[in-house]
Amino acid sequence: MREYNVAILGATGAVGNRMIAQLAQSSIPVKTIKLLASKRSAGQTLAFRDQSVVIEEATPSSFDGIDLVFASAGGSVSKQLLPEAVKRGAVCVDNSSAFRMDPTVPLVVPEVNPNDLANHQGIIANPNCSTIQMVVALNPIYHQYGLKRVIVSTYQAAGGAGQSALDELNIQSQAILDGQTPEAHILPVKSAAKHYPLAFNLIPQIDVFDEQDYTYEEWKMTHETKKILLGDPETKALAVSATCVRVPVPIGHGESVYFETKDTNVTPAELKALLASAPGVVLQDDPAQQIYPMPINAVGKQETYVGRLRADLDQPGGFHTWIVADNLLKGAAWNAIQIGECLVEQDLVHATIN
Repeated sequence: MREYNVAILGATGAVGNRMIAQLAQSSIPVKTIKLLASKRSAGQTLAFRDQSVVIEEATPSSFDGIDLVFASAGGSVSKQLLPEAVKRGAVCVDNSSAFRMDPTVPLVVPEVNPNDLANHQGIIANPNCSTIQMVVALNPIYHQYGLKRVIVSTYQAAGGAGQSALDELNIQSQAILDGQTPEAHILPVKSAAKHYPLAFNLIPQIDVFDEQDYTYEEWKMTHETKKILLGDPETKALAVSATCVRVPVPIGHGESVYFETKDTNVTPAELKALLASAPGVVLQDDPAQQIYPMPINAVGKQETYVGRLRADLDQPGGFHTWIVADNLLKGAAWNAIQIGECLVEQDLVHATIN
């Protein structure tokens, strides 16, 4: 039986920690585990299964003898180190945006396009968290009934901006409850000229704006959805647009999604039946009993939750739905480990055999 020497790059971060936990529960046969981070974290220890693992500083030589890399250390680190890992024979699953639009790099959600992994050249990109949960829900609809248009408004958790944003949300919330003025130093973008408190607030900006006044988060959702579903980030065969909003929820992204099917005769009941049996989807849709997805119930879960599915009142083939998932698990760590499981199942990792 093949066993794999695995490295997790960015092991001390919120997603890195979850990658460790998800890997421990996965079907990937791990021979050795290497935890990599910045120099300041080197020497600390983290647990993997029943062993204590010393964190090492990430350098190119760290990947000698490594078969499979899961990376969540930011785009600049990925661009610097993952090509070095590939040179040394490793297959890398990257959680940053560094390689997502590279035409030679598969952008994969295992429930949607696992066959794209066969074309990898050493690096596979993990999509944006908000994109992942949306395409998990839309993919069965796209294949069964066709899609013409998708318009999504996101309600994205503070945890998606990192632990520092989550910590600041907690501090701001307490300040407001204590009758004080909250301070803001991080959101919407740490490098921006202005910062706004997230506590008791909504911020309609995630990432920086482009020349068309869309944010890069919105740009990612548009182009990644097209690449995952149709194989072309620039295709006009599917219209996709997004408005991305940061909300004062710790973990768990919500999305209000309007979509138009090519088959204008399909009914909400048929769509619900399709989603109820779709891989990775949990249908929670019983308005009479007030059953619908909520972030508080999705935390710690690997699935994508779908509900509030209903027909548009004026547009034939138009529908509205509500999608929720744990952005740090299905939106990041779990999707990456799932990709690793698919690589193993398809024998697409060059592993050492003992």
